[in-house]
Amino acid sequence: MILHVYFARRFAMAFLLITGVLFALVMLVDAVEQARKFGSYDIGWQKILGLTLLNAPQTINLILPLIMILATVTLFISLARSSELIVTRAAGRSAMRALIAPVFVALLIGLMAVGMLNPIVAATGNRYLQLSESYRAGGASALSISDEGLWLRQGSAEGQTVIRAWRSNADASVLYDVTFLTYDFEDGPIRRIEAGSAALQGGAWSLRNAKSWPLRAGMNAEANAQFFETLQIPSSLTLERIRESIGKPAAVSIYNLPTFIRQLEQAGFSTQRHKVWLQAEFARPLFLMAMVLVASAFTMRHTRFGGTGVAVLTAVLLGFALYFVRSFAQILGENGQIPVLLAAWAPPIAATLLAIGLLLHAEDG
Repeated sequence: MILHVYFARRFAMAFLLITGVLFALVMLVDAVEQARKFGSYDIGWQKILGLTLLNAPQTINLILPLIMILATVTLFISLARSSELIVTRAAGRSAMRALIAPVFVALLIGLMAVGMLNPIVAATGNRYLQLSESYRAGGASALSISDEGLWLRQGSAEGQTVIRAWRSNADASVLYDVTFLTYDFEDGPIRRIEAGSAALQGGAWSLRNAKSWPLRAGMNAEANAQFFETLQIPSSLTLERIRESIGKPAAVSIYNLPTFIRQLEQAGFSTQRHKVWLQAEFARPLFLMAMVLVASAFTMRHTRFGGTGVAVLTAVLLGFALYFVRSFAQILGENGQIPVLLAAWAPPIAATLLAIGLLLHAEDG
């Protein structure tokens, strides 16, 4: 038991060290990128730093499998150089038993990544998107989906417009049963428009069968209402931004994702991508455990045998290959070419079985 605790502590320390180093590197690189993207908007270094901090959790979440591989390599290389692995083997501990503690720590980290890091990434990612849109256009653009339909907000220097649609086509290019409510920064709501459909084309909403009511104080709204067969309303939104907001499952906390999927289905959108993402998040602890097993299969050896650099490089490359296979399977699942459960769970299970096979081969020949 004491040996398990010792290995677990060493692995946790290696994981924290690698995470700290990569976090600093990510912050440095991303700060330069944010300064390049927003340098022409003259927003100041404080806001650049704020954007960098908001974007950092998403990057760390993305490279978590790499951190797990590097932490495992660091642990077993250090144990091999100090001959602690030899002492462990001499005491009758097999390689598989020595891996119990690191694999258990990887499981805990995976559960924390799903239960804690995922909501943090969703919150910081949404805040980053809001701030970046605000700095670019002078007003924030937002999207929300609920049981009352699809909600959009577009901003400009003149004011804000809230858009509500009961449903949409699958790619969000056309909204149906739409209401536009325009607000002035000082006078509150100034206009309401209802239309049968609205299509976003060329930087403007193209409305059909629209009715517009002025909402100025002292004005009879119904008496001054106007009907339009077609009506153009300028917009700061683009189809790409709307689709990206709808299509990014990472922008929704895993606790809210099942409800969000149901609401997307009610609004008429495809939910295949979100279903695959949800199952992939559930499978993440198993995938991180597989990364530990893969890395240990190549590094649980004494350094006097030589070839340490080649073994480390092989472990990292194999980890990248498994990550690519996992991403490729998710793409196939999102496109509906393979079932959702197969796309999310097959790569982690296959990686785990491969790593166990390598370990048994190295242990027993």
